[in-house]
Amino acid sequence: MGRDSDREALLPLYRAVVTAARLPVWYRAGKVPDTMDGRFDMIAAILSLVLLRLEREGGETSAPSARLTELFVDDMDGQLRQEGIGDIIVGKHVGRMMGALGGRLGAFREGLAPGGDLDGAIARNLLRDPAADPGAVSVLRDGLLSLSAALDATPVHELLDGIWRN
Repeated sequence: MGRDSDREALLPLYRAVVTAARLPVWYRAGKVPDTMDGRFDMIAAILSLVLLRLEREGGETSAPSARLTELFVDDMDGQLRQEGIGDIIVGKHVGRMMGALGGRLGAFREGLAPGGDLDGAIARNLLRDPAADPGAVSVLRDGLLSLSAALDATPVHELLDGIWRN
């Protein structure tokens, strides 16, 4: 398979990430702002969990992880252009978004580790408030932990097809 066909094969997984990030519970009970930035934060969080699952799998998942990240970049680029941001500025915004995704990966990797501060990672990265509402943090934590467990319970070949177990 070529690079483009590899990326195309991962479209169902990327779409599943976006669908999961758009669940109303994140925005209503979890109080993530239902704004462009809030939706970006949720997509980055869900994508981070998927990338961390692929990372834990090891082996031949580095290429799919890279292609999945490329799909994220393409999507964010398209979203920015729809908002009327021009060519010169889009690259800077996408660069910042990639940095933010890297930050989310690190924050959730540490937060999900034994003894990690997942609540702090959620407050800083999804609610953007270190003193966020504990009830909202709890909803987000429970949802992300549930999703992480579902990803872990899903064989990688199913996950790469955009399917995970609930």
